[in-house]
Amino acid sequence: MTGFSKIAFVAARGEPAMAARERLATRYGEIRPTEADVIVALGGDGFMLQTLHKYMTRDVPIYGMNQGTVGFLMNEYNEDALPERLAEANVAEVHPLRMRAISEGGAEYDALAINEVALLRQTRQTAKLRISIDGRVRVDELICDGALVATPAGSTAYNLSAHGPVLPLNAGVLALTPISAFRPRRWRGALLPRGAKVRFEVLDNFKRPVSATADFNEVRDVVEVEVEEARDIRLRLLFDAGHDLEERILSEQFVS
Repeated sequence: MTGFSKIAFVAARGEPAMAARERLATRYGEIRPTEADVIVALGGDGFMLQTLHKYMTRDVPIYGMNQGTVGFLMNEYNEDALPERLAEANVAEVHPLRMRAISEGGAEYDALAINEVALLRQTRQTAKLRISIDGRVRVDELICDGALVATPAGSTAYNLSAHGPVLPLNAGVLALTPISAFRPRRWRGALLPRGAKVRFEVLDNFKRPVSATADFNEVRDVVEVEVEEARDIRLRLLFDAGHDLEERILSEQFVS
């Protein structure tokens, strides 16, 4: 990487992150995020997702430093030699998912997801979903709590909790994972090529309503949801050498 001369600092709400932002801004100077050539995000993974969404159309690299809990998408917090760290950081490029959802009233909703698009039952009764891939029905009726499509970057989040596979960034695939599937009992999901278009149809939607979420954007009472990778949008995350996202995803598969 080349050096960055225009650094912006953004922080999650909370005393530790806000105090860290003030110290870093005083030490290194700062400009507005809309004018920066790199953004330093201070917080946890949730705040990193918010930052990526907020500046998604800018194509500006974002370097996170952990001031939260998990910090899977963040680097270790260290105030020293920040310009040098930014210049030497590795770049991880990710593409979000594009969701198009149709509600029972016929309204259409579009949203982007960096981690996953998930369909979830809204009541005590299980959902019934039909799943098509590129126009071909692959699961005629999935009885479940829900299902999700995860990106490689998001495969260690909700997808992993739902027993989905961990995906290396360069694998060129997406994860289709059922959530608490009742029938078919033996189906554990599928790996899909990154260019695949996934279509969910909600069966018996009045009796068994379903919501759809793209990261933190939710649509209630959906009847149809389409998901595909947004190849026209590129997100760049910066990681310290030896702590890049590819290595973290690989290491996650060997945690006991």
